[in-house]
Formats: sequence, structure tokens, C-alpha cells
Amino acid sequence: MDKGVCSFPRAHVQLTKSNQLLMVGQPYKITLVLEVPESERNKELGMFLVCGQLTNKGGITISHSCRATMLRYRSPLVHLLTVLALSPFYVTNLLEEKQILQVELFSNFEEDQVYPVTDVYVELQSEMIEVYSSKLQIDAHLSGIRYLMFHWPAISAALGVSFNLAVIAFIVILSWWQLYGPYPISEDEEEDDTEDNPKILKLQESFEEEESGERKFVLERKLSSSEA
Repeated sequence: MDKGVCSFPRAHVQLTKSNQLLMVGQPYKITLVLEVPESERNKELGMFLVCGQLTNKGGITISHSCRATMLRYRSPLVHLLTVLALSPFYVTNLLEEKQILQVELFSNFEEDQVYPVTDVYVELQSEMIEVYSSKLQIDAHLSGIRYLMFHWPAISAALGVSFNLAVIAFIVILSWWQLYGPYPISEDEEEDDTEDNPKILKLQESFEEEESGERKFVLERKLSSSEA
């Protein structure tokens, strides 16, 4: 029986030397990315546990999680055909017989303002595991404008600049309209228009004649009633 290492492989990642790195109230996904060879030992190993521990600056454990993982299975025939097809790349060291395992340790972790996380401890609970390299990946669960700005920065910048230009253009047009736009017609201008237009003058004269006739008729009726 092959002997493995004396203890479980363990790693320490210091996020920050200050008191806080992560944003309070922002959910995070913490993933361990393992690069492992497709060796016979790893194939025979089967499933193994990957544990992660989050601590603060004082060494107090904030959160702990363990997830199981294993190499993806490939039959001997598929493995042989793959090696034969990619043998030129393997010989020239352009490719390697390895697999990338992504182990999601914390799916929705939120920072605590009282006990902020400063250190991460990762442990592979297997003495027989063979690992090329490992990487701790922390992704923020973004939404709305922050999601667009992070994943599509060029499109977000174009939309933001276009919106600002549209607002500035609207303000300029509105200011120009207030300063140089058409004004309401004043009473003096209306009088000038009526003097220049003969039709309006005739209508005004006819209205004045009708009003004077009505006044005369009212006066005659009053005189006749007084004589009676």
C-alpha cells in the first residue's frame, strides 16, 4: 500500500492585513479551484472532502464548511483515445493530463461588521491526493447596475455617457427655448394686429352698432313706461 503525506494538505490565505476587506451586506461565493493530475492514485482515491474555515484577525472562527468532490470519470477506452488524439500536444507540453476541480465552499457568505474575515484556511482531507496547484476564488453576487458594470464595462460606459449627453442636450434645448423661444402676444401687439386687419375692424364696428342699438331700444322702453 502506498503511503501518503503525514497529514492532510492544508493552506492558509491571508485576505488582508487590515481589519476588513469584504463589503458588509454583499453576498460572496468562495470557491477553491484545484488543478490535479489524472494519475492512477487520484483515480483510485474516489471522493474526498475539502474544508474551508473563515477566521477574523483574532483567530475566531466565523464560518466553516466542508464539501465532497472527486475526479470526473472517464472509461479506459475514452482515456486511451483522448491520449492518442492529443499525443502531439502532450509530447510538446502544450497540454497536460489533468483536471480542474471547482469546489464551492461558501455559496452565499455575507461579511459580519463586528467580526470581519481576514484569513481563510483550506484543508484537503485526504493523505493520498496529488495536487498540481490550487487557487481560492472569491466572487461577489452582483445585481442591477453593478452586475452590468462588472460583466459588460464597455457597454455600461457607452450607455452612461449617452445618458449624460442626452440630459445635457435636453437642458441646453430647454434653456435656449426659454431665452430665445416665441413669447406670448401682448395686448399692444393684439391692438396693432386689429388695426392692420380690416376684417377685424368691420366686426368690431358691427358689434358696437348692435350694442348702441340695444341701448337705444332699452332707453325708449324706459321713456314709454315713464310717460304711461
